[in-house]
Amino acid sequence: MLPSNMRSYLGRYRQIATVLIGHGLGDLIGILGLQRFASLHWRLLGRSGRAEERPTRPERVRMALEELGVTFIKLGQVLSSRGDLLPQEYQAELVKLQDAAPPIPVEIVRELVAAELGQPIEEVFFTFDPTPLAAASIGQAHAATLRDGTEVVIKVRRPDAVDQVETDLRILHSLANAASRRWDLASQYDVVGLTHEFSQTLRSELDYLREARNIERIAANFADSPDLHIPKVFWQTTTSSLLTLERIRGIKINDLEALNQAGIDRSALAQRLSETVLKMVFEDGFFHADPHPGNFFVEPAGKLGLIDFGMVGVIDRRTQEQLIDLFVAVTRQDMDQLVDALMDLGVTSQRVNSDLLRADISRLFYQYYDRPMEEIGLTALLNEVLSIARRHYLRLPSNLALLIKTLMMVEGIAKQLDPALNQTAVIIPYARHLMRQRLSPRRVARRLGESSLDLAWLSIELPRRLRRLISEVERGQLEVRIRPSGFDEIIRRLDRLANRIVLGIIVAAMIIGLAILLATYNPLGWAGLQAIMFFIGVISTAVIGAYLAWRVFRSGRG
Repeated sequence: MLPSNMRSYLGRYRQIATVLIGHGLGDLIGILGLQRFASLHWRLLGRSGRAEERPTRPERVRMALEELGVTFIKLGQVLSSRGDLLPQEYQAELVKLQDAAPPIPVEIVRELVAAELGQPIEEVFFTFDPTPLAAASIGQAHAATLRDGTEVVIKVRRPDAVDQVETDLRILHSLANAASRRWDLASQYDVVGLTHEFSQTLRSELDYLREARNIERIAANFADSPDLHIPKVFWQTTTSSLLTLERIRGIKINDLEALNQAGIDRSALAQRLSETVLKMVFEDGFFHADPHPGNFFVEPAGKLGLIDFGMVGVIDRRTQEQLIDLFVAVTRQDMDQLVDALMDLGVTSQRVNSDLLRADISRLFYQYYDRPMEEIGLTALLNEVLSIARRHYLRLPSNLALLIKTLMMVEGIAKQLDPALNQTAVIIPYARHLMRQRLSPRRVARRLGESSLDLAWLSIELPRRLRRLISEVERGQLEVRIRPSGFDEIIRRLDRLANRIVLGIIVAAMIIGLAILLATYNPLGWAGLQAIMFFIGVISTAVIGAYLAWRVFRSGRG
């Protein structure tokens, strides 16, 4: 009898296969290695269910992810921001994925809080609202007050969330490995690495202690800012599955009528929102990566309140400088610098033709030739650049993909607040200002100091390394290894062709050998055995021949 956890895994594999087939995505079964979990009817006939329904393929992908639950919903939400991986029609559909779930019964919430804090909820909180403020697939939020009357929000993680996510992540890693072996495009885009990155992101969302540390880091970065209100963390009532935060009240940032009635300057608010996010990215290197309208509140004085810090992005100093170079290249319409910046930022598993990449970028900027860069929409420009990156198999690191998604979402909110504001017009002056700072005497002196340390180390180590190299040459121990690239697919094809030739030779040899044996070797009394041998030989030859024909037919090559 199979252990319960193994039965759970197998059942989840079958569920994934059933959902894919049910939504007309049966072609993914072979790519993901799920054939043995598919129904016998599908394996025999190769038909997908729901033929009477005719939604588009992106819609069917979205519906399948929704049906598969929390992990796959989160995966779709992450992929919705990956213009370097998916066409816009898939991104637009995956954006619709809603992370909602039935509320946890209040009795279970009380038990969870009591188990985490070691005492009943009534002894910790003065009031507790049993009606949740929000219910998502990972956890849900309740309003409460502390014993001193401070208004707070309690986030409680669902009791089964961790086990379900861990099961799904192990399965996703298995499916990613299978896809990399069966589908060249999956290998080129390193879906195994992407799955690993996604796993880290999702596990961090499950840990409320990590979210609390994210909050305090951003709060420290904006400690002197009068424009942003970050909620306070109450550590005495915070654990890995329970988070207690100061409650922020205000007008939702996309409630334009309420903002107008409150006398809020929407144009100034849009400018402040954009500058706040740019500071997070280019100065702090640590930014809120899920800036949808539900996470922003506008307080009476026009101050921005920000919540939900489960997803954040990190940009190191080198990447910050590369991004500044990218934006400066865009403003100058310097194609060579832009190609270099894209190739520095992008990741690819194969050689990139920089001339073709430059030609594509030149065609892009030709569309905007007579328009100032400040008038070009950021989202439209980024989508075009991502489309070019996708054609050349440039896969952006996950932190840059998060950044692009963040900039696009912020532009969408800013456009709602002030249709006349162009995000590009905010970013370009900011990038130029940072470029001037980077070239300031103080910054140059600091970089020269850092470089002098590297140069000093090199001056000490270089003679020693050269001496070792010369010694290896004199002893004949120097080896030069050349690793050719671009021949992998040719080698695989030759290998398949050689296997088929060998198999064909074996079949032919069996047929000839069987014929010679039956023609020359006829011992007395073996007539019956001869017939049996002939029958077995014919059947074996037919089976091997049929297998060879099936392999050739399946590959589509002779």
